[in-house]
Amino acid sequence: MSERKKIRCCEEYNNLITRLSKIEGQVRGVKKMVENNAYCPDILFQVKAITAALNSFNKELLSNHLKTCVYEDIKNGSDEAVDEIIDVINKMMR
Repeated sequence: MSERKKIRCCEEYNNLITRLSKIEGQVRGVKKMVENNAYCPDILFQVKAITAALNSFNKELLSNHLKTCVYEDIKNGSDEAVDEIIDVINKMMR
């Protein structure tokens, strides 16, 4: 894990936390479904919804990262920023 930190603006922070809270609720719902012996396809459909929500979260976080961190690094002459984001995207697509 990187030692770097990012101070997020209030809107970005709140949006990301809201999304994560909803995902957390969805995961708790699936856990409850398993505990209550719900039918497998019903659980699978809920897991698909969680996967879609996580993908949306990742897209937003990546977009914010490109617009702020990567942009600033490149503006400040850091060529490593491009290599880093390529590495991140490659790891995400495995």
